Amino acid sequence: MDDLVPFGSRSYALFFLLLFVSRGFDFLSTWLATPNMVLEGNPIAKKLGWKWGIPVNFAICFVFAFWPLPAIVISTTSVLVAARNFQSAWLMRTLGEQRYRDWHIERIQEANITLYLVCLFGQTALTAGVGGAVILLSLRDRAKEGDQELLAVGLGIIAYAAAVAFYTLLGVIRLRRADRANVRKLAAALRDAEATKPKSVQEADVLS
Repeated sequence: MDDLVPFGSRSYALFFLLLFVSRGFDFLSTWLATPNMVLEGNPIAKKLGWKWGIPVNFAICFVFAFWPLPAIVISTTSVLVAARNFQSAWLMRTLGEQRYRDWHIERIQEANITLYLVCLFGQTALTAGVGGAVILLSLRDRAKEGDQELLAVGLGIIAYAAAVAFYTLLGVIRLRRADRANVRKLAAALRDAEATKPKSVQEADVLS
């Protein structure tokens, strides 16, 4: 599993197909959920967009098909991400991207941040735990080729859990920063409005 496979070989074709299908499902689920990339949580993928995202991912498939272990890790992570996207894609499409985004932001703002983070940790830690268990099973006999493949699957599950935790936290941090910026802007606007009031109006406000 650590050795490179030759280009054009049966193994290369197999790993390329595995990567192509798994990355394809990731793309399909993303397109179903957010065709305009409004809800895309990965800032790099969002910046690339569909125009550059497709050729970049094709290049990833081409390169990592030479290397079996990363190919399985990437494929496992991509399939799990696609499954997560499919879970909510129907709601995103039904409400519309912007409406769903606004609704989701409102729910996060209403939620207790500690409870939200505890639930996020529980979700990702349990998922990573499954990946860890798979890795432990693969280490029972490291000489077996099948165990190396099992190791790659376990790493892919952990990579998925880490990605969910990272990008979710990144989104929450950005949201809280935006909230604080909006509060500062509102406070500044109120101060400016107060400063521009005629003196007689300000005196009347004080007397009242």
